[in-house]
Amino acid sequence: MHLDQTILVTGGAGFIGAQLALDLKEHHPGNRVIALDNLKRRGSELNLKRLKGGGVEFLHGDVREMADLPIVRDLSLIIECSAEPSVLAGFGESPRYVIASNLTGAINCLELARKTGAAMIFLSTSRVYPLRALCDIKLKESETRFTVLPEQTLPGVSEAGISEAFPLEGARSLYGATKYAAEVFIKEYAEMYGLRAIVNRCGVIAGPWQMGRVDQGIMALWIARHLFGGTLSYIGFGGKGLQVRDMLHVQDLLELILYQSKEIDRLKGHTFNVGGGVNNSISLLELTGLCRSVTGKSIEITTVPEERPADIPYYVTDHTVVRQACGWAPRRSLETMASDTARWMRDNEEALRSILE
Repeated sequence: MHLDQTILVTGGAGFIGAQLALDLKEHHPGNRVIALDNLKRRGSELNLKRLKGGGVEFLHGDVREMADLPIVRDLSLIIECSAEPSVLAGFGESPRYVIASNLTGAINCLELARKTGAAMIFLSTSRVYPLRALCDIKLKESETRFTVLPEQTLPGVSEAGISEAFPLEGARSLYGATKYAAEVFIKEYAEMYGLRAIVNRCGVIAGPWQMGRVDQGIMALWIARHLFGGTLSYIGFGGKGLQVRDMLHVQDLLELILYQSKEIDRLKGHTFNVGGGVNNSISLLELTGLCRSVTGKSIEITTVPEERPADIPYYVTDHTVVRQACGWAPRRSLETMASDTARWMRDNEEALRSILE
């Protein structure tokens, strides 16, 4: 990117978007960085002071409204971080918001890119992979977690995790469907209009400034309950807490996106699975032990044997493709993620307690 160019980060007051906007401004001080956000998610307002202090312009707007997206001089890059991130969105409620936010919002960003010639980095999700196929992965139960068996019938799954070759046919939740539909539109815009775009299918992201909830931001939620009190539950799959996810420190994700932003012409058209991988995988039961270690506190964990809609027992990212293409790999451990998050919560307890309790 050249001096005087403009970078737009949608969802720019959110967990990932705010940190990314700040890092982009720090690495490219001559560029104008705009963070667009509707401030719907509770706690996002806490990032406004950080953005202002870092020289990032905040624009209160909504990706669902085309008129809210800024058409500015020399817009070079749109980083689409905005989303309704809950996999439970639409279950028992109207699906309108998740569809409008995740799909209509992405299409509006594509239209902005078409009009301005800007490139795009799109933050998609591992939840684009269908539920039935994910639940058909052959697993074995150990004392503290599920692990993948060496012999699998599905392509794209191994002991290294789930790769981009995993099947895409099947239902996946409205959250996953809207993100996958946005990926399809990105490919169409690339073909029709020459859009330069990269898609990152992110797994679980963790770290400071994440406002964890029961349906999203699992490490932040677990640590907040240990620090501030409350109960947690092992939900589904027998209620033992054996289900596994890999986790990626937000700073590792940001380092990848900073690299991709400089290599957009070489990497355009690529779709990457991005996550912590096997080394940063953890079960809920193991996460409880980690939280006890970093907080020095224990809390009640109840058992709910039945699964919720869209629950899966296992997802670990095979990040071989992005590692080979970008020379990138996660550098921060689960212990670092947990310690950084706990430290941030302690340092900001007064502001966070009412949000995270």
